[in-house]
Formats: sequence, structure tokens, C-alpha cells
Amino acid sequence: MATKQVEVRDLDEGSYVMIDDVACTINAYSTAKPGKHGSAKARVEAEGVFDGKKRNLSQPVDAKIRVPIINRKQGQVVSTSGGDEAQVMDLETFDTFTLALPDGVSMEPDDEIEYLEMESQRKIV
Repeated sequence: MATKQVEVRDLDEGSYVMIDDVACTINAYSTAKPGKHGSAKARVEAEGVFDGKKRNLSQPVDAKIRVPIINRKQGQVVSTSGGDEAQVMDLETFDTFTLALPDGVSMEPDDEIEYLEMESQRKIV
């Protein structure tokens, strides 16, 4: 899995983090003061990038944590089927694959899109 190590204190809202081996986007980040016998703690509320589930994490700010490397790519819609899936061609490699369309979004063939890719997972932005 393509990840890098950073300290928890280096995380920001809107950035990515691995929680329970799932790539997540940070929605809220807060820190608590150090206690009498310990270090400052960080609380992270995040949502899965590819599954949309909410996850929480509480760690000391000096702990190391994995951050996923997610690529943002360009694609072109080749065809749509049933209104909930689209055949997409990557504009760099010309690979073709099927992606689920986000709710309330309709696309036509030849529309250019942006999508996220991490290993074999993909999602239209």
C-alpha cells in the first residue's frame, strides 16, 4: 500500500490519513493540552475516501501515523449505463474501466472528469 509516515501534529483538515487501514479525508482535527502525566493528544474525525464511512482516531501528537498517497487523475467518459455507472478512459494511459457515478450527477460521453486513484480503488471527484 502506498503510504508515508508523518507525525499526528502535522495533519490538517482536508488532508488524508489511514485509519483502520482505510484511506480517509480529515473533517475535524483538535488537540488537547498535555495532562499531568502525559503528552498532548490529538482527536481526528475523518470520512473514508472510497466508502464514505465516518471514523475517529485519538493519538498523542508526537505519534507516527500513515498517510496514503492518492493520485488525482484526468479521464474521459466513453459511455454511461443505467445512469449509475460510467465507462471511463484514463487520459494518460488510455486504460478503460467502470466507475460508479456520484449521486445526482449525470454525465454524457466525451465529458472530461477528475478522479482519485489509490492502488485498485477509484472514485469520481
